[in-house]
Amino acid sequence: MKAQRRVFISPWRIAYILGPKDQACFFCQACRVPEGNEAAWKKILLLHRSAHGLVIMNRYPYTGGHLLIAPRRHTADLPGLAAKESAYLWEYSRHAVDIIAQVLHAQGYNLGMNLGRAAGSGVEEHLHMHALPRWSGDTNFMHIVADTSTVPLALETLWDQMRPLFKILDS
Repeated sequence: MKAQRRVFISPWRIAYILGPKDQACFFCQACRVPEGNEAAWKKILLLHRSAHGLVIMNRYPYTGGHLLIAPRRHTADLPGLAAKESAYLWEYSRHAVDIIAQVLHAQGYNLGMNLGRAAGSGVEEHLHMHALPRWSGDTNFMHIVADTSTVPLALETLWDQMRPLFKILDS
């Protein structure tokens, strides 16, 4: 007897899977959103921005709390980063893990970069670090081995919880 398939729908991913892909770089678009316009920041899920980088939530995550940390400059050249860009990338990866821990109480974290299409980069022209919360029993292969998909919290709810913690970092 075949086990019944359990499916938990992640409706926000269908637009990414089926919809047309925006050709503009969403990191660069986030750099143009006016400072102080919290409604616009929330709409694009922008959590932090400085002169050298930004932190934005992944709009199409497999799990809630998947953050992306990128230099502000449009580049795919990791060795060519300026010292201040590199410092932002690593410092805000550290802050991202801390804030994910405070908000989601994750049991573990994945940090990493996919540099180039062959490495799996979805945005190969603008390098970025991924910071993801993880829990025991939660694996990238959950949909294959357990016929189950994970359901993250509403992205806007997570933004509401994370944004004040990123704002504190600048004070």
